[in-house]
Amino acid sequence: MTKSLKLCVLIVGLLGSFALLAQRAPDERRKLRETPEAEAPDAPRKNDPEGKQGLSYTTEKLSSTKHSVKINGEEIDYTATAGNFILTDEDGTKKASYFFISYTKDGVDDLSKRPLTFSFNGGPGSCSVWLHLGVFGPRRVKMGDEGMAPNPPYELIDNDCSLLDKSDFVFMDPVSTGFSRPMPGEKDNQFHGVQEDVQWNAEFIRLYIGRNNRWLSPLFLAGESYGTYRASMLAHSLQSGGIYLNGVILVSAFLNPDAIRGDLRYAVSLPSYTATAWHHKKLTPELQKDLRATLDEVERFALREYLPALALGAKLPEDEHSEICAKLARYSGLSEEYIESVNLRISTFGTELLKDQNLQLGGYDSRYTGPARTSAADSFAAEPSIAPVMGPYAACIRSYLQTELKYESDLPYEILGNVSPWNWTDARPGPGGGGGVPDASARLAGALLQNPSLKVLMASGYYDLVTKYFVSDYVFSHMDIPDALRANLRTEYYEAGHMMYLRQSALKKMKADLDRFYAWAVPS
Repeated sequence: MTKSLKLCVLIVGLLGSFALLAQRAPDERRKLRETPEAEAPDAPRKNDPEGKQGLSYTTEKLSSTKHSVKINGEEIDYTATAGNFILTDEDGTKKASYFFISYTKDGVDDLSKRPLTFSFNGGPGSCSVWLHLGVFGPRRVKMGDEGMAPNPPYELIDNDCSLLDKSDFVFMDPVSTGFSRPMPGEKDNQFHGVQEDVQWNAEFIRLYIGRNNRWLSPLFLAGESYGTYRASMLAHSLQSGGIYLNGVILVSAFLNPDAIRGDLRYAVSLPSYTATAWHHKKLTPELQKDLRATLDEVERFALREYLPALALGAKLPEDEHSEICAKLARYSGLSEEYIESVNLRISTFGTELLKDQNLQLGGYDSRYTGPARTSAADSFAAEPSIAPVMGPYAACIRSYLQTELKYESDLPYEILGNVSPWNWTDARPGPGGGGGVPDASARLAGALLQNPSLKVLMASGYYDLVTKYFVSDYVFSHMDIPDALRANLRTEYYEAGHMMYLRQSALKKMKADLDRFYAWAVPS
């Protein structure tokens, strides 16, 4: 297993570990999933003989409600639908109950003019709550202006930056997340893997489009983190099956686990360290003046000086070694002594930058800080940028489902479901396949070749130390597509982290960027 893949698995494990604190233990949840239908956990109880207090996930149930929201001064009337579809295999065997929440604008006569976007988060193992209640949906979690969590109790407010004025949305919870579950008796592992995930998410999308006659609507995919990997794989898979897309939105992209290896990863990680040091005012005065100008300078250094120096190894002349060391210190905010001690290869930036203050940085948003820890016993609490947002989003989605969407269920709504072990291999033929961990950027390139009108937007946060912006740029720039198709790719940057929309200024910029993207991908 490569170092980059091990890092990804570590991240998944970290998220899963917190899920154990907030939800049932995985062994208990697995027992519930494999309980015969007659003994299912939401079967009618003695004090509820008709089962009215909970919706059974083994049958399809939909709850539709009417709402309105004001976006850019326009009042949008819409229908929200929360419910599940039962997914079957070709012989009709019921395989999974797939939960979703959709929003459709009322009064639309011609659906061929109304875009439809399928949205999901990543993990793998995350439900869709983050993009749903953070940026795209008509309601959002109220956070501080800088994205910091308020004190409980938490609050949902209208989202005047919602994209519902541009597109209908379907927020998808892949199997084992949200209220989605394997059917009783069905094993989890047939859903927990790269190709398995593509197969069943594509089947849900096909089913939704067919049941709602959206075949002629402009179609989009929007994913975050591992969801960008899923979106890229899905784009190729859907179009191979005749479902062509207008656009793909990649938020904090993770596209090719094996692309950034060896010394390359140190070079392409440096600009994110510079941005973080800039935020914490650890750079020299001339570098603190203009973040974007500083990053332009550092990006050039990373690829044209730093990477070649690393490639020389022990053959790097001593004077050049000293020069590179000094520049790394200048661009990272770290001491030359530390950089010498790691032989020019910065690997513990998150714990080193503010070490003198006994603080460590958040990985998903390096603006967040927390007490430095010497033990990994409470690994999730040691991640300063995740735990603070979990509480508001977990509480708000559960309240929202029950009070506004009128969807009742006794099932735990899995914010971060247990999908371990995840099957990373894919032996199916196709771009980036043929065994091993698939290269999703190759699948995305294949989707662009299939459909030269497909447009792609990548959104990256400067302070994201998990899916670093310059790593994503590198993967994007190495996609094997003709130069003419590169005009179909756009990248937007934000002075924020992995979930850039938590910061109000970034949310507003993201709304404007996405408005332009939809207009570009579906010209009037």
